[in-house]
Amino acid sequence: MHFLLIYDTAPDYLQRRAEFRQAHLALAWQAVERGELQLGGAVGEPADSALLLFSCDSADIPAAFAKADPYVVNGLVTNWQVKAWHTVVGAGAANPVKA
Repeated sequence: MHFLLIYDTAPDYLQRRAEFRQAHLALAWQAVERGELQLGGAVGEPADSALLLFSCDSADIPAAFAKADPYVVNGLVTNWQVKAWHTVVGAGAANPVKA
């Protein structure tokens, strides 16, 4: 199953992220090593949100990531949500459907 962790970032996100970036990236790479986090990154120019793609069995996993993320804990992320993403097309689709 795929889940999107969607972050809304604070207006001063870009100015403040350097202080917390190493800890955030360490957490993210740990999730990659466990096979949970597939992709992640900031969205927009300039960045005003972020998306993280998880492949796991439960929405609890990306939610736990968000709750532990230094960006969230320190207010760089103003709001987050987890949404199930029902992938059906592509090599990594969780539920491939072919015409």
